[in-house]
Amino acid sequence: MADLEEETLGEVGGDEAPRDNRAKILISSIVVLVVIAVAAGLTAFLGRSTKRAGLSGGFTVAAGELTYRSMVQGPDFGKLVESPIGAASTAVPTVSSVPCERSYTASGVLLCLQSEGSLMSQAYAEVYDSSLKQIKKVAIAGTPNRARLSADGRMAAWTTFVYGDSYTTPGASTRASILDLKTGQYVDSLENFNAYVDGSVYKAVDINFWGVTFTADDNTFYATMGSNGKTWLMKGDFAAHKLTALRENVECPSLSPDGTRLVFKKRVSDDIRHPWRFTVLNLATMQETPLAETRSVDDQAAWLTNSTVMYAVPHDDDPGSDLYAVPADGSGAPRLLAANGMSPSVTSG
Repeated sequence: MADLEEETLGEVGGDEAPRDNRAKILISSIVVLVVIAVAAGLTAFLGRSTKRAGLSGGFTVAAGELTYRSMVQGPDFGKLVESPIGAASTAVPTVSSVPCERSYTASGVLLCLQSEGSLMSQAYAEVYDSSLKQIKKVAIAGTPNRARLSADGRMAAWTTFVYGDSYTTPGASTRASILDLKTGQYVDSLENFNAYVDGSVYKAVDINFWGVTFTADDNTFYATMGSNGKTWLMKGDFAAHKLTALRENVECPSLSPDGTRLVFKKRVSDDIRHPWRFTVLNLATMQETPLAETRSVDDQAAWLTNSTVMYAVPHDDDPGSDLYAVPADGSGAPRLLAANGMSPSVTSG
């Protein structure tokens, strides 16, 4: 793989933004920093527990294993763990030495988004091989939010919140970045691509991108574009630096292992407490299938198998979350996949 020096990304925004908007953004940013500081303190307090998330050693980024971030309060909080996908809810996980805020694994490669520091922290995208040797580290702007790899581990993508901490927060801005781990080509923001809607280049000051997912050719990808209160499913061409809108009302797409379907968040309500429902889109027919998970979950779902998707559901009474799985054809019901986890992926072979 080509070497890539660390690079710090600038903040999103242009000189044309009105000053009053900048003031609102500044105030929002300060509030978010305070919230983050409080959350960090709470996490530190809860982390005094001595409970372990699993067994240390033997974490291999192995094909067919379920990998996720442990939310067990204690010395393993935030570290990646690994379990067999067939027994994830009953198996004792293997714990790695790598802490991540968001992660994804594919073909012996681990992508880890992690912040260093406390109140004024710096986020990094870190790439590890199967022996957990770090092979890349890129400084990135904002707060880690989504992470994805292509099935062969070549293409890496991540999304960060640059202002605010939620898509529904006024003034929030997201940045989606892509790194080719083979050539070292780095696109720090998909806003540098030409985006087409209804055949014309779409230009606006409030464009945001998030939730990248790759196809098998390491060039084509899907992502969400948001602007003017709308979202679009965008099909991207990495080599051509081009994005084309396919349909509206699609957020955080995730491509199935066989490349035939996307699971995504569909906005079904104006209630900001319950806005989304997981839905599967058949790319050949463009038919949508709502899934049996009726809770509104803010996550980029991943695929456990070709017939099952998985996602993290936050706890009601603490900062943790659990992993759930549900059939991708709309049947069945959600089932607990693994307690105290988030950011799941099944390592491709």
